[in-house]
Amino acid sequence: MIKYLDLQKINASFEPELSDALLRVSHSGWYLHGEATARFEEEFAAYCGTSYCVGTGNGLDALTLIFLAYRELGVMDAGDEVIVPANTYIATLLSILRAGLKPMLCEPSFETCNIDAAYAETLITPRTRAILPVHLYGRLADMKEICELANRYELKVIEDAAQAHGAVWNKVLPGKENQPLRAGNLGDAAAFSFYPAKNLGALGDGGAITTHDERLAATVRSIANYGSTEKYVHRYQGINSRLDELQAAVLSVKLPRLDQDNIRRREIAQIYKEGIDWQRLELQSTVHTNDINEANVFHIFPVFSPRRDEWQRYLNSHGICTQIHYPIPPHRQEALKKEYGMQQLPITERIHNEELSLPISPLLTNEDIERIIDCANTFI
Repeated sequence: MIKYLDLQKINASFEPELSDALLRVSHSGWYLHGEATARFEEEFAAYCGTSYCVGTGNGLDALTLIFLAYRELGVMDAGDEVIVPANTYIATLLSILRAGLKPMLCEPSFETCNIDAAYAETLITPRTRAILPVHLYGRLADMKEICELANRYELKVIEDAAQAHGAVWNKVLPGKENQPLRAGNLGDAAAFSFYPAKNLGALGDGGAITTHDERLAATVRSIANYGSTEKYVHRYQGINSRLDELQAAVLSVKLPRLDQDNIRRREIAQIYKEGIDWQRLELQSTVHTNDINEANVFHIFPVFSPRRDEWQRYLNSHGICTQIHYPIPPHRQEALKKEYGMQQLPITERIHNEELSLPISPLLTNEDIERIIDCANTFI
């Protein structure tokens, strides 16, 4: 059996450094707001190229805290609108709703599965305050078009980078220096998740926000600590969302290998691209729309087929595990059906009906990949 993602094997590949780091924290007697968290925040800010990083309890909280902070700073108000791709994990929309704002669902481009800036422009109203691009599957959205659109309408750009740790934008962005920029440094602020299955994953929940905005970072940090910057003194109606010392220590061990693992993911994607009989199988993939480069870290390798479920059963019967990201789009979920269930979003629905994720762990061998390709190509 080839697992979709063998987390036990991945974490074992960081030993003994991983266990040593956990023991140091365990023996330190300090488990929140300590040296390990401060060190990782500094390391991750430097890695992303931002001035600030604030650790949070998870990725959903990271996004929510950005919006809550903008509300406290007077940038946004209750009921203001945020343009967000319709084909994303539900957490992206929940973050907007939790902050008392209104998601405006934008169709993606089927070729990239990322937000369509031209369609986004049609959704802008006097209440629009931000665009929230999601770097879905590990591929950067077209940040040049998004930033130019945001500049024209004076909107904030907030990245959902939960699947794009380490992805690099090599083109010029409005207002940014002419140099490669990583995910997390492509807009006004960004949110990351360190869920264990991410390219940079903890051993439990964890998240972070990155930004150059000192006031935003300070406000996020305060809101995440019950609205406090001084013990027992509360300026905001905050929440409790902290990256704990154990998870921060794990992430500091894993961060130095992130680029190497992402290179391996791109190598595997290239082998898939060259080996799968796309035409005969009537499959499509986002890898055919651009060169495989640093703008895609392949958190997920998506393929699309009208016979998705049949194809998944076939691969599983031959010992190859796959996943679907995601089977039900947010606007069709029971939780959001009342507000958004009547919307017609055919591109989004096609993506969710046809997407299948092939294994792309950086620890897969070339022999594993060839076995997956050989099996895929025998499907009739």
